[in-house]
Amino acid sequence: MTETVSAEIPVSADSRPRHVAIIMDGNNRWAKARRLKGVAGHKAGVDAVKSVVETCAREGVEVLTLFAFSSENWRRPKDEVSALMKLFVFALEREVKKLHRNEIRLRIIGDRSAFTPTLQELMANAEQLTRNNTRMTLVIAANYGGHWDIVQATRQVAEKVKQGLLQPSDITDDLIQQHLSIGDLPLPDLMIRTAGEQRISNFMLWHLAYTELYFSPVFWPDFKQDEMHKALQSYAGRQRRFGQTDDQITATS
Repeated sequence: MTETVSAEIPVSADSRPRHVAIIMDGNNRWAKARRLKGVAGHKAGVDAVKSVVETCAREGVEVLTLFAFSSENWRRPKDEVSALMKLFVFALEREVKKLHRNEIRLRIIGDRSAFTPTLQELMANAEQLTRNNTRMTLVIAANYGGHWDIVQATRQVAEKVKQGLLQPSDITDDLIQQHLSIGDLPLPDLMIRTAGEQRISNFMLWHLAYTELYFSPVFWPDFKQDEMHKALQSYAGRQRRFGQTDDQITATS
């Protein structure tokens, strides 16, 4: 998918989302409820990731973006962060080949500079291996924040203005979007957050302007095929107006 994606507000949408974004919340609470260490919840969450990826691929979702590690998550206890990094390495070493066999492209967004050279190399290798796959694009947001994404895009545009390649009057919504981490992919149609929290937590702030939101009470490790289908069914039953009236929607359908 290398099409140019416009930031313009769409006027219609299909009953099946092209792009699903998920905040995977509740791993620690899932583990605590079972009197386990937090890392056990994160390991259990990997199984949910596999199930949701498989379900979305079967249902024809074009892009699935998972919020794996936010720029704020570095504030967590050092042993938990260390365990998460090891889990990330494990997943990149063991799961990427499965993605490749299933024709799924992997992209990783976020500030990679904070990760170890080994982890950065694994990320680059995984993206290189799967770069030509077209069945679905799986985006992993790691050390990612919506503020960071907008700032880095703005800096790129400002540098082009400084070099005389752009005039301030050339700056548009589309131009900013083209410089975002996944500005070439469709904007999210559906954003899911698990574990009962109802906020977006600095996730894809630009992208979610007209996204349908779905909040599930289920902890992430238990959010598997059936729960994913519930979210997709909820989306299919909604009418997306994009600023229009019901009559206008009916007239164009």
